Amino acid sequence: MITKNGGPNIRRGKVVLFPFDDYSIPFQHGLRLQLIPNKAGIDRRRIVLKPGGPAAPDSKLVVYYGTVRRVGDELWMWYLGQGDQDKEWHQRVCFAKSKDGYHWQKPDLSLVEYAGSTKNNLVDLMGGKHHVQSCVVFYDPNDSEPKGRFKMAFQSRKYNSRLGVAYSEDGLRWKESSNNPVGSAFEMAGGTKFNQCYYLTGQGFESHFGNSRKLETRASYDFEHWTQSTCLGLRRDNLPPRPMEYDFHAGEQVHLGAALWNRENVIIGFYGQWHGHPSHDRRLLTMDLGLVVSNDALHYREPIPDFRIVPAAEDSWRLIPFGDTTVHFPALIQGQGFENMGEETLFWYAPWPEHDSDGVRVASWMRDRLGYFQSFLGPEQNSHFISCPLDLENKPARIYMNVDGVSDHSKFSVEILDEQFKEIPGYIQDTCISPQESGLRQLVEWKNQEIVEGVDSPIRIRVNFKGIRPEDLKLYALYIEDTS
Repeated sequence: MITKNGGPNIRRGKVVLFPFDDYSIPFQHGLRLQLIPNKAGIDRRRIVLKPGGPAAPDSKLVVYYGTVRRVGDELWMWYLGQGDQDKEWHQRVCFAKSKDGYHWQKPDLSLVEYAGSTKNNLVDLMGGKHHVQSCVVFYDPNDSEPKGRFKMAFQSRKYNSRLGVAYSEDGLRWKESSNNPVGSAFEMAGGTKFNQCYYLTGQGFESHFGNSRKLETRASYDFEHWTQSTCLGLRRDNLPPRPMEYDFHAGEQVHLGAALWNRENVIIGFYGQWHGHPSHDRRLLTMDLGLVVSNDALHYREPIPDFRIVPAAEDSWRLIPFGDTTVHFPALIQGQGFENMGEETLFWYAPWPEHDSDGVRVASWMRDRLGYFQSFLGPEQNSHFISCPLDLENKPARIYMNVDGVSDHSKFSVEILDEQFKEIPGYIQDTCISPQESGLRQLVEWKNQEIVEGVDSPIRIRVNFKGIRPEDLKLYALYIEDTS
């Protein structure tokens, strides 16, 4: 099916519509959008990946300017570590595995020597001889060239922080490109492959006017040739006629672009929400994580401006800062890594700056429940939304709902409309058998049909919030899946 939401016309077998994606759900009546911060009641100071023991390459620092990817039935993490044996700031790429995202193991890879031993979890990137500032790993299991199944974009002192790339067959032994460095300096935190193109998000210093951090994107179709120019995806700083901040640390900014979660028809991003103090004093900086969405991997928007999806308050508040750190207020960094594990959505992050980072944390939500629609009108006023056009390409499809609040007094109904908003017989409101209970994946049916089929032109989906208490209903996501 093809989603006509302003992004590229890519054929997909599954589509997910989130309430915070107003390009996929452009028409709304009587509905309020609410985002959900990191699961309430969970200790945000819980560390799922801690520093190693004495003589380990991550005994001093565990820094998450790295990546989590699902490989088979495991989660693999590439992160940065520094050991007590290092006399200067020297981070290397380390490796860990997990089955659930909470419990991580650091396997003995025996690839790189550190402190006189190879019994550690260092991957072989430049033999561990050069400081690495960040790494974004891509996994293409179906790549025609096995040696390129894993691809890494990284920053290193070896190239004066310019962009380097490397390739690996197993994700552990990395071979650099002979063309390194392949791009200019780019402090990055996330990336995705979308419509056959690779994208990296970060913050640059030259492409766009204004002395502030912004969400910028670089692109490449072969992973070797990257654009020097960047697409400006989101900026939060003041521009004339508002007074401009000429100090690099003051004001509202976007730190290191965004970690990206590619859901095919929409890309969800968590970005560094830089809150610079008006005094320009970097020591008073705080930094939460905010949420953005994109339908083309280039242009991003905040569904609710300045909303803190992962608040920094009290994270690491008892830590004694390391070394020469200058920041003592709550601040977080985002790495590249989202996953749905069972009935949960997980996201990994760590404290900022690196010298304060004592380990990787995990934020969690119920599966795909980052935000919801809720009615603010009475039962007679017909709160509802209508999706963008969806071309099923004359293939059968099922529709599922991720919902809460369903009861005898609060029900949903679903209608299928044509592109011109006219009802399609057989899929009207009166024949809809709405979900009878709340759940993460509730099937939508009609009296004579549970599959949408025989439709040879684009459709729209209309969802109505019904009953005497429509305000009790919450819709988190709508799933449309090809059943052919």
